[in-house]
Amino acid sequence: ERFIFLEYYILAEGKLWDRIYEVLKVKTRQGVEVRLLFDDFGSIITLPNDFIQQLKKEGIQALAFNPVHRYISRLYINYRNHQKIAIIDGNIGYTGGTNLADEYANIYPKYGHWKDTAIRLEGDAVWSLTVTFLQMWETENRKQEDYCQYQPTVNIPGDGFYQPFSDGPVNNPHNPAETTYRQLISNAREYVYITTPYLVIDDAMAETLSTVAKAGTDVRIITPKIYDHWYVHMVTRSNYGRLMESGVRIWEYSPGYIHAKTIISDDDQAITGSINMDYRSFNLQFENGVWICGAPVLKEIKEDILATIAVSEEIDLVSWKRRPWWVKFLQNFLRLFAPLF
Repeated sequence: ERFIFLEYYILAEGKLWDRIYEVLKVKTRQGVEVRLLFDDFGSIITLPNDFIQQLKKEGIQALAFNPVHRYISRLYINYRNHQKIAIIDGNIGYTGGTNLADEYANIYPKYGHWKDTAIRLEGDAVWSLTVTFLQMWETENRKQEDYCQYQPTVNIPGDGFYQPFSDGPVNNPHNPAETTYRQLISNAREYVYITTPYLVIDDAMAETLSTVAKAGTDVRIITPKIYDHWYVHMVTRSNYGRLMESGVRIWEYSPGYIHAKTIISDDDQAITGSINMDYRSFNLQFENGVWICGAPVLKEIKEDILATIAVSEEIDLVSWKRRPWWVKFLQNFLRLFAPLF
């Protein structure tokens, strides 16, 4: 009725976009303010050159974040907007790992079944998502926004606590996303379950996971068996050994590709959003997530991860150690470049 804000790393033409585009055109004709923010690098090969002009003709405001052709004079090319946010009237918000492309909705089976995670927020919790979107819009548009007109208009009671947060290179050397992950892992006593498409971690994160596992906490990590970037997958697998030797259990999702970015511990806390467990998410990209505490949705998150484990393949430490010499060499070599992945 008032506004629709959409923000994605990847936006691609296809059946999913066609459906959403038709809805957006109807809403603009009804007087709804519609804004679309997408990352220029993430969408560089999935959109036509005149895409923004097409949207403007329909009354849709659109911006490409950090255009690649001008990165030298503005933001460093690696500073990408990896956030994924949808906001309706400031009262309903969605965030998670899904982009606006057919494979994310399993319309196009790019790597088999696409497994992802997203969460719907209502009421006051949406405000932080709205602020994050407007801040990113201001960064690209360079015009001050009137935040007050986009505040929630309904107060929906609920159990538990939901705190959306954002992170980005402007926070360096302080990294709220990585710090929040490490605190949640460190505080776990019974279990901590993690799903991530990439496991490209530094020694500090590896030590955090190992220490908790050695203390008796049930630490489980699910990564993809079917990968999108072979070199990142090589580095991901190179980290299995030191973690498994400490008691961490690792599964690879085999029905397709797992893109979900979720962590849960002790039936008490969880984080879901756009954050991968890698250098890029923790240090280079603009990311967002939701910290959840004491909410009923935690049960659903745990059940979803356990169901994912049930269709995944557990990695055996003995078999991992027996991988061919050339694989070991390539993995160790690629780890030298891990911060670039």
